[in-house]
Amino acid sequence: MSARCQVTGRTVGFGNAVSHSHRRARRRWSPNLQVKTYYLPTENRRIRLRVSAKGIKVIDRDGIESVVARLRLAGERI
Repeated sequence: MSARCQVTGRTVGFGNAVSHSHRRARRRWSPNLQVKTYYLPTENRRIRLRVSAKGIKVIDRDGIESVVARLRLAGERI
């Protein structure tokens, strides 16, 4: 499974690790992904989402119902 947030779409970032001597080596920055379970009261069921820390804040701000509606509109299967 790819390292991708279902809510924000954040993926892995790539770049260079620069040492003290300024030598460069390729590295990657993984998003802070968590598997969270949310309760949908309208459907009377729980859903599991793979979300980043920013995605959790978005759900707290907008509500799980509106976020799920947005995901379904975008074609995500939940």
